[in-house]
Amino acid sequence: MLMKTNKLDNITLCELSDEPVLSEELCALITHLEQPKARSSHVVLNFSDVTYVNSSNLGQLIKLRKLLEQHDRSLVLCAISDEVVEVIRITGLERLFRIAANPMTALTALQLEAEAAG
Repeated sequence: MLMKTNKLDNITLCELSDEPVLSEELCALITHLEQPKARSSHVVLNFSDVTYVNSSNLGQLIKLRKLLEQHDRSLVLCAISDEVVEVIRITGLERLFRIAANPMTALTALQLEAEAAG
């Protein structure tokens, strides 16, 4: 994958870049997660360096969410700028995505859910 990633237990934290690299990163992540070995991980996407998303990026995020959910895995978006949150809200996609304030909050939520599930 092109982006910087960190793995913690069964969670992968991905540090996204702004466009034009964002599209390539999301595409590479989807391709990676389509591999059987990669499906065991929840995914946190850190949007702290992303200032803009387009309709193609939104489509990629929807595809990524669907892919993860098919394997009982979660997707959490975090550190999203107000501009990007507004695009997600205007398109009505806020109900599809879990959004956390920062990477630590996202990681903690996923870890707590895993512990509760036993």
